[in-house]
Amino acid sequence: MEESQKLTEYERKRLDNIRRNEEMVAALKLHSKAAKLAKRPRVAKKEIWEKIPKIETETPVVLRRSARARGAPPDYTGLVDPVLSNALAYKFPTRAKPGVKTLGPLSMSDGHRGSHAQSDRAFLDSLLGMASEEEKKLGGSRKSGKILNGNGAKRGKKTNEGSLNLESLNLDPENIARVVPERIVQVQFFPSSSNKMIVVGDKGGHIGFWGVGKRLTYLYRPHQAPISGISVQQRCLSKIYTSCYDGVVRLMDAEKEIFDLVFTSDDEGIFSLSQPKNDSNCIYFGDGSGGFTVWDCRTGKCSSSWALHENKINTIDFNCENPHIVATGSTDRTACTWDLRYTGGDKPTALKTLTHQKYVQSAYFSPSGCSLATTCADNTISIYSGVNLEDATSIYHDNFTGRWLSPFRAIWGWDDSYLFIGNMKRGVDVVSATERAIVTTLQSPHMSAIPCRFNAHFTEVGMLAGATGGGQVYIWTL
Repeated sequence: MEESQKLTEYERKRLDNIRRNEEMVAALKLHSKAAKLAKRPRVAKKEIWEKIPKIETETPVVLRRSARARGAPPDYTGLVDPVLSNALAYKFPTRAKPGVKTLGPLSMSDGHRGSHAQSDRAFLDSLLGMASEEEKKLGGSRKSGKILNGNGAKRGKKTNEGSLNLESLNLDPENIARVVPERIVQVQFFPSSSNKMIVVGDKGGHIGFWGVGKRLTYLYRPHQAPISGISVQQRCLSKIYTSCYDGVVRLMDAEKEIFDLVFTSDDEGIFSLSQPKNDSNCIYFGDGSGGFTVWDCRTGKCSSSWALHENKINTIDFNCENPHIVATGSTDRTACTWDLRYTGGDKPTALKTLTHQKYVQSAYFSPSGCSLATTCADNTISIYSGVNLEDATSIYHDNFTGRWLSPFRAIWGWDDSYLFIGNMKRGVDVVSATERAIVTTLQSPHMSAIPCRFNAHFTEVGMLAGATGGGQVYIWTL
């Protein structure tokens, strides 16, 4: 009695449940049934299989073995069908690498990729009219002695620094157009003060033309690989040089309505193309191994060729004030300046070698020619100034664009005040050359993609073109 009083409520319920379960098992007589099952004899599996009668087959089962496993020679005698036999025996010809013999002139009508049949003719007429109008202006400026430089200012005078009001730059919806179908790698304004036309080149070898603010665009495909350079001369707007990664340089001649073959390389691709301002006698291009070639357009021959870098030359830029001075940016982590008047034998001597941590994507002179800006894959924009470019400043900027965008390249504006470069947030970062820092970012709700390549109109201050990986062009204006 005392032990039951010491038990807790939980223990008393547990004992009641055990007692009730034993009474249920006894009422069902489960113990006796379990004892009967335990007494049943167990039959071995061997005895069960012995009781199953064996089925005798008339033909023995033969295991299949390949001729190789049996050590026998193959019994293949060839195809019976002569058509299939000839198809297997046919050897496809190897694709020849494009060269001078396999490549030739391409008519603009064959290279046209526009959607309208009349747009090709309309574009050629407008381009020839624009070229004629610009030639008349240049003729008048020569008579008056007013020779303009690349920025529309008198040669030898520098524009006023800080004259641009950044807050007034605006992006209107009518200044947005998709000009080419693939990722844009080159963008350039026509050097015309009256006609606002832009030309772009994409990854697929397309060349697109667009009159700013107009609805129609004109598309051609003179190349089969990414466009590496576009050069439009102010003295002759109807002739445009284009270069390609596959080593081909073509001249678009609107008067002859043809994409003429100028140069082709069997060994190296061409990754940069440039010409000095107001000089159409020679073109300059760099290849994938660091070679620098001077091509004489009058004779149609190579006048000079040097190995300036150890790797690919990404950009070539001439000094506006001194066209003999050229800057090159290379994948070998250097940017160099050269004086082409002093070759020094087999190779010109570099005036200045600027070493970087990673590959240099671009190196551009400022409009006055007094400074040089480089864009590097180490996430920096460097500005060099001084007589010998001895004053250097590096500015941090995220330059990693991935594989779907063309690498960023910082370009100069309309004077030595600002640099413009895209960012990964669909904006345009503005770098002050005096403050050596990013001072503002141009953004707009109409900007639906990341601008990666830029060009500033040479006379229209505030007109900035930004190109994207989707073939679109955005024009910022005042």
